[in-house]
Amino acid sequence: MNKLLPALTLLLSNFCLSQSTDCSDLFISEYVEGWSNNKALEIYNPTDAAIDLSAYMVIRYSNGSTSASSGNAVQLTGTVAPGDVHVGVLEKLDENGEGQEAPIWDSLQVKADAFYCPEYNTSNAWYFNGNDAIVLAKGSVNDINNAMLVDIFGKIGENPGIAWTSDFPYTGAGLEVTKDHSLIRKSSILKGEINPVISFFDPLLEYDSIPPVIERLDENGDPVLGSSGNPILDGNWSSLGSHDCECTAGNINNLIAENIEIFPNPSNGVFHIQNISNVLSIQVNDIFGKSILKRKNTQNNMTIQLNEKNGVYFIQFAYHNGEKVIRKVIIK
Repeated sequence: MNKLLPALTLLLSNFCLSQSTDCSDLFISEYVEGWSNNKALEIYNPTDAAIDLSAYMVIRYSNGSTSASSGNAVQLTGTVAPGDVHVGVLEKLDENGEGQEAPIWDSLQVKADAFYCPEYNTSNAWYFNGNDAIVLAKGSVNDINNAMLVDIFGKIGENPGIAWTSDFPYTGAGLEVTKDHSLIRKSSILKGEINPVISFFDPLLEYDSIPPVIERLDENGDPVLGSSGNPILDGNWSSLGSHDCECTAGNINNLIAENIEIFPNPSNGVFHIQNISNVLSIQVNDIFGKSILKRKNTQNNMTIQLNEKNGVYFIQFAYHNGEKVIRKVIIK
């Protein structure tokens, strides 16, 4: 792997690239940059052995910075089993918190395996926004310059403004896909990105983007309205807690949805869905969060037709017990 260096000029002149083997080390499997303090990272173990997370850290390179200190990093804790994930969430839990201390939503709290960085001035690693590069590295926060790269989200040294967008190479045009979004690593990705001097960061090359918020639906498939008369919104983190990866087929920890079948996928827009008797409703969103279909479910099997252009779409299955599962479908 590669050593992290404190400045981009050093990265360019002294960086020594090495080969990374598929399915041999941890990598970031989901990035959640939710509204307010709702921040989370899911880290996946593709190997066949448990991994001690205390040997790893997360580092934030903020707003195009090419250097990081111990205050920009945090050591991870716990152990992640083979084929499983570790969900780290920003530690903002005071229900009376306001402004920068606003609490994360309950639905995100219950997804956490560990909470990180309660005090910004001690460590700001988990206070990332849509324009910050995030690094997963092996080493100590007290010796960042000699840490070994494991995975990079974003591009170190580039400030895209508000967020990286759907245009590549990055020009500032296109639709924002890293701010207020969740990004799920594609199942075909088998290892982390360890090249710190990539020419550009295309967030949709290795990740699928989940919409910022999703309307909560009632038993009829209609939006649930709050006291203000506006729809109640759920966060974009229902998929946290498991990762679908070709490294370890069949080792996905997603019990309530393990029997759902969607076929053909890809398709021409007609999808057959089976084994959904416990599903209350479904909602389909495009890659930028626009809802294109909502339907109440009373069956075990269903066929849906999406009269949309070719691309990636997401079906959210809402269960009677409140759980939600998101599956990707492709029209081509």
